[in-house]
Amino acid sequence: MFHKEGYKIIFITFILVITGSLAVDYFVTTPWLRISLLLILIVFLVLILQFFRNPKRHTQANANHVVSPVDGKVVVIEEVFEKEFFKEKRLQVSVFMSPINVHVTRYPIGGKVIFSKYHPGKYLVAWHPKASEENERTTVVVENNTYGKVLYRQIAGALAKRIVNYAKVDDTVVQGSDSGFIKFGSRVDLFLPLDTNIKVELNQKVKGGESIIASNE
Repeated sequence: MFHKEGYKIIFITFILVITGSLAVDYFVTTPWLRISLLLILIVFLVLILQFFRNPKRHTQANANHVVSPVDGKVVVIEEVFEKEFFKEKRLQVSVFMSPINVHVTRYPIGGKVIFSKYHPGKYLVAWHPKASEENERTTVVVENNTYGKVLYRQIAGALAKRIVNYAKVDDTVVQGSDSGFIKFGSRVDLFLPLDTNIKVELNQKVKGGESIIASNE
C-alpha cells in the first residue's frame, strides 16, 4: 500500500523509468553499460516506492499512552522551554527519520485538535539544534481528558521540501490514524508534561502508531 501523497510522484517515476528503459535499449549498444543503466533505473523506482509505502499499523488505542507519531530513531529526550504554545517547560522527545523510513505521520493520542499551525522556514539538517525553531514546520496540539495536551511538531530536513498536515482545529482524531506526511527526510518532536513516564531511550528505534513513547500511568 502506498500513501496518497506519493501517487503523483510514483506515476511520474514510472513514466520516467519506462521512457528511460526504452531509450537505453534503443541507443545504448554496449552490454555492460546497458545493464548498468537499467539497474540504476530499477533502483531509483524501488527507492521511490519504498519511500511512499504506507504499511498498516495496529495501534492499541489507550488514552493513557502517547504512541510514536513516526518511524525512526529517538535522538532527543530532554527538558526544554516550549515557546510557541505552552510557554512553559516540557519534556521533548524527538524522532529522526532517515530517507528509508516510512514518512507517514500519525496522531500520538486520540482527542480533539486544539491548535494547528504551519511555519515556513529554513531547511537545516533535521538533527540541527535550531531545526525545531527555524526550519519549515507544522505544530499540532491534541487534547484528551485522560492524558491532557500533547504537542507534536513536523520538521522539514535538508531534503524535505514539503510537509503535509491534515490536522484541523476542532477535528476529533483517532490515536494512530494518519495525520500527515513529510517528504524526503525529517524529524518529529513531541512535547509532553514534565511528570510523564517516558518509555523509550536515546537511539531506540520506534514504529509510528505502535511504539509507546510515554504514559501517565
